[in-house]
Amino acid sequence: EAGLAAELQDALVALRTEWPQLAQELALGRLSPQPGLPEGVRDQLQALLTPDAARAAELRAECARGFEGIVLRLWPQLEVVVVRTAHGSERLYCDSLLQADCQGLPFYCPFYQAAGALLGINLWPVEPEPRFLLCPDWAFCEFLPCLANKEPRTMLLDELWEGREYGLVVTAQPGEYRCRSGEVLKVTGFHKQCPLVEPVRRESQTLSVRGESIPEEQFCQSLCRTLRMWPGARLIDYVCVESSLLGDSSGPCAPHYEVFMELQGLRDLSEGQRYKLDQCLQEDFPIYKSFRFKGSIGPLRLHLVRPGSFTRLREALGSPVPMPRVLREEQLLWLIQGSVIS
Repeated sequence: EAGLAAELQDALVALRTEWPQLAQELALGRLSPQPGLPEGVRDQLQALLTPDAARAAELRAECARGFEGIVLRLWPQLEVVVVRTAHGSERLYCDSLLQADCQGLPFYCPFYQAAGALLGINLWPVEPEPRFLLCPDWAFCEFLPCLANKEPRTMLLDELWEGREYGLVVTAQPGEYRCRSGEVLKVTGFHKQCPLVEPVRRESQTLSVRGESIPEEQFCQSLCRTLRMWPGARLIDYVCVESSLLGDSSGPCAPHYEVFMELQGLRDLSEGQRYKLDQCLQEDFPIYKSFRFKGSIGPLRLHLVRPGSFTRLREALGSPVPMPRVLREEQLLWLIQGSVIS
């Protein structure tokens, strides 16, 4: 069980790189020095650790075989991976884990939370895509139709239509009156009279330098389509930046996107390969293509970063939160820029 799929991925990355030391500590029943770990916490962990040479030998043997399906090989009675968030930006980590470390295990996201409130429950644990039954008495929810006039009226649970998308407005606690959560939900059906919803995107994660408004999940689809044109490449993580955040460092060129990616399987990309992402965006978004043709949006710039860059980026975000796909803070931009290798 993990709060975010990204946290589980980071833990398993640590297993990949540090398993010899972990096995030694397990065999000896003694922790090595842990920089940054408070001494009292280290003492508590040490008290829980007893020598287990047999388990250390299992760990060495399984890790030496590689890491495909390592979770089920180390814990063969494990039946399910439970995560708090398995949609939106976290979907990338779930897919990556399912393809490698967590092969053969289902993922289950039991609850839907937004704006600090618990709003819905997933009653269909075996379905691959999580959908949530909104529970009327957990919080007061209102919904703004996405394809409405400039000033749409909010709608209530009994007014929603299947197949349509809505911005979520939540009143959850005293002092939190009508908070726009920033999340967009799609109504996928009804359970009796209650709507079933699927979170589809976060409004703050839309790319727009000329009003073209490319949503988070659709940019990701274009990116994944591009990846299929790079044989051997596997996406580990990515973020985007609008050139306005770069300030003077963006130069005199037209407003554009900058994309920072960590790849596995490729050490570098040719200029032709890098251009494929811009090409896919033009094919998938006619308005983006129009601005590119007129020169009012410049060509996308693609950067590769060194392994572990996104683990450090998540640490800089502070408390565990879903990864922002569009960076809005200069401090986070400087961190990822300092990791560029190509």
